[in-house]
Amino acid sequence: MSEKGFSNYEVWFVTGAQLLYGGDAVVAVDGHSNEMVAGLNASGRLPFNVVYKGTANSSDEVLSVFKAANNDPKCVGVITWMHTFSPAKMWIHGLQNLKKPLLHFHTQFNKEIPWDTMDMDFMNLNQSAHGDREFGHICARMKVRRKVVVGHWQDSKAQDKIAVWMRVAAAWADAQDMLILRFGDQMNNVAVTDGDKVAAEETLGYHVDYCPVSTLMSYFEKIEDKDVDALVATYFAEYDHDKSLEDKTTEAYQKVWNSAKAELTLRACLTDKGAKAFTTNFDDLGTANIDSPKFLGFDQIPGLASQRLMAEGYGFGAEGDWKSAALYRTVWFMGQGLPNGSSFLEDYTLHFNGEQSAILQAHMLEVSPAIAESKPRLEVHFLGIGIRKSQTARLVFTSKPGNGITATVVDMGDHFRLIVNKVKCIKSNPLPKLPVASALWIPEPNFEIGAGAWILAGGTHHSCFSYDLTEEYWEDYAEIAGIEAVYINNDTTIRNFKKELQMNELYYKLKF
Repeated sequence: MSEKGFSNYEVWFVTGAQLLYGGDAVVAVDGHSNEMVAGLNASGRLPFNVVYKGTANSSDEVLSVFKAANNDPKCVGVITWMHTFSPAKMWIHGLQNLKKPLLHFHTQFNKEIPWDTMDMDFMNLNQSAHGDREFGHICARMKVRRKVVVGHWQDSKAQDKIAVWMRVAAAWADAQDMLILRFGDQMNNVAVTDGDKVAAEETLGYHVDYCPVSTLMSYFEKIEDKDVDALVATYFAEYDHDKSLEDKTTEAYQKVWNSAKAELTLRACLTDKGAKAFTTNFDDLGTANIDSPKFLGFDQIPGLASQRLMAEGYGFGAEGDWKSAALYRTVWFMGQGLPNGSSFLEDYTLHFNGEQSAILQAHMLEVSPAIAESKPRLEVHFLGIGIRKSQTARLVFTSKPGNGITATVVDMGDHFRLIVNKVKCIKSNPLPKLPVASALWIPEPNFEIGAGAWILAGGTHHSCFSYDLTEEYWEDYAEIAGIEAVYINNDTTIRNFKKELQMNELYYKLKF
């Protein structure tokens, strides 16, 4: 698994200018650019460093720096700013070659006009007002996908917009070598969790491989009991639980122990293969006959393992849902260091209650403890689904109240569609006979419109939820990926949403 955090990443800052105004202007442009980049990095608002890569004064210089950006694995994107008037034809070849995400920063070194002292030399040097429009024109003409941020470089709002884009660009870089392992296939005949894996790799970057459960079991056999014992001790230290669960003579303890062995097995396989995400299928857990003396397999769905691995940043999708597994890894990666957490979730059952009508989000077991309101409880209960109908260990909790956002990617046949819905997590009533992790939310703008629009867009019953991300993250993600995106929020009406879907269908038919 990739190292957590953003320490291996940077974005490059390239300033546009020209040599028309002489050497003194070049020196001033360079000095201003260095001061701006240093100020951005010192702001404390960016997730990792911006690196100044100099002023580009010609087509050759633009092409050279953009090619270098493409070839540097630490560089996840490029920020451009036109300090003076930079003739846009000199950017054509560089933009044709640039493969990294692009942010166009429309700013200016000085914050205010120096009314009393401004002369023509000042005017010639500080030309962002029309230099950035020249650059914007060539990007529009060449249909270059990019984010445009407008604001002074010392303004926290502008810095925050850059920070969002940087997080998304880093997550995009992470996805370009993402391997998703599928332990088992999709659930039989389920359409929404399937899709075109070749198109997904071409468009979104990640690679999906099938990994037989028999291969997984080769790691299972190598797990040492002492390591399982140590992980069980970690469980008991980290989670609330009944003291009786620690009794080694009970079936419940054995189920916890077996869950720990499953976690170590999955972790070993994912690490060895270099995978960042995985899927499971509760009908494929190893040798089918659990009573056989040669039984080799998980004795329960590895739900506890999936919960903990998600919290660490592994992407996860249930029932073979590889698109959700990949998207959850991206959600987690974008949100690193932010306070409130994320999880894979599933729409389970509906609560019709007027203005408080809501959707219970849960799964059989696999919800990340990163969204828990309080310390999760480690419990063992019977689970009567799948090939292993047995006592099963899991973390039980409810999500914290608050606003969040959920997203999914669906394969529309000729393109991918990102569907995003703002939601409000609310307190749920106790569920004494449903010992699972859960969240209860009201989709914006309300239950009827939010759920109806999601269904009209073809949204999945699985989605990737975050308290910390916003629509801006998903706008940047869709722009970088070049995929369709639709947003369900307080401004949504069914009539306008249907028109948007119809226009989008027309656009993608013409495009492809």
